Amino acid sequence: MLLLERRPVPSSLMRWASPLLALVLTIITGFVLFLVMGKDPVEGLKFFFITPVSDLSGLSELGLKMAPLLLCAAGLTVCYRARVWNIGAEGHFLMGALGASVMAIQLSESSGFWVLPLVLLTGVLAGMVWAAIAAGLKTHLHCNEILTTIMLNYIALNLLLFTVHGPLKDPFGFGFPQSVMFSDSALLPALIPGTRLHLGLAFGLLAAVAVWVLFARSFIGFQLNVVGQDHRAAEFAGFGVRRLTWFAFLIGGATAGLAGASEVTGPIGQLVPQVSPGYGYTAIIVVFLGRMNALGIVAASALLALTFIGGEMLQIAMHMPKAVTGLFQGLLLFYLLTCDAFIHYRIRRRKAALQPLSAAVTTASQEA
Repeated sequence: MLLLERRPVPSSLMRWASPLLALVLTIITGFVLFLVMGKDPVEGLKFFFITPVSDLSGLSELGLKMAPLLLCAAGLTVCYRARVWNIGAEGHFLMGALGASVMAIQLSESSGFWVLPLVLLTGVLAGMVWAAIAAGLKTHLHCNEILTTIMLNYIALNLLLFTVHGPLKDPFGFGFPQSVMFSDSALLPALIPGTRLHLGLAFGLLAAVAVWVLFARSFIGFQLNVVGQDHRAAEFAGFGVRRLTWFAFLIGGATAGLAGASEVTGPIGQLVPQVSPGYGYTAIIVVFLGRMNALGIVAASALLALTFIGGEMLQIAMHMPKAVTGLFQGLLLFYLLTCDAFIHYRIRRRKAALQPLSAAVTTASQEA
């Protein structure tokens, strides 16, 4: 019989091998699923993982999808390293998009270099305000942040839907729920001419570097690590746990809010109900797949961005449903969590059950 035995020391090998093993298992499962659905598995995996990034246009689209994932994941990394289980990046993202859109529409008649920074700053502040609600509920009313942030996500979504169907709806949009197009002064410049890749990717990379500096070179990063490892030890050391909780929430809200603002001022250029295909939720997978490490979340955001593009490619080339994107993301998360169990546990063969049997045989032979 096999059983899981707790390791005396967590396995450093499995800590880093777990994401790679989860990816391999996801690919194998995808191969089987393509066979079950009557599709060519080799062609399907090729369309999902290789074809989307086979040219400059595809690589630029990969960077476009990476930008919001990386920004959201950078903020969530700060939260999770401090054991603040913020599930609200999606809500922060949506509120950042909404706040930036309101400011961009208000400044539609204005021009100048200051318009875009003000629009982005409004998105950042909107994300921080939304995160502050959950922070206050946790620190002052002791509410579980997992529940509050999830519920706030749905409130943010419905606020956004209300505005695009009501106050911000374009009166000349032929009845479609969307805002007016933003002015050129409120749009992010392209990083590569002729592509949709914009400055948001640079924001994401800078956020990842900032996270590395925070935890590797700053005292507040050290405090966040201590809070995450032992809450009571942090209090005994005199660290302001409540203050650090607020800091983690506000950073998470700021980066996700910037991601939402970058999305509406980047490739979309207006506010629409489909501004997010689930970037905030997918960023949670990015954080754990990247081991809460700055370099790791960059690589993980590229992989998860590929699932969005690959899913769209499968819809076009092989007429597969849109849900295939979520399917691969879900498989990746499932296998990651399963493989992570072996960081702290190992499989052992149980021998205790055989000992009574051998003792009984010995006793019987002696009596005979």
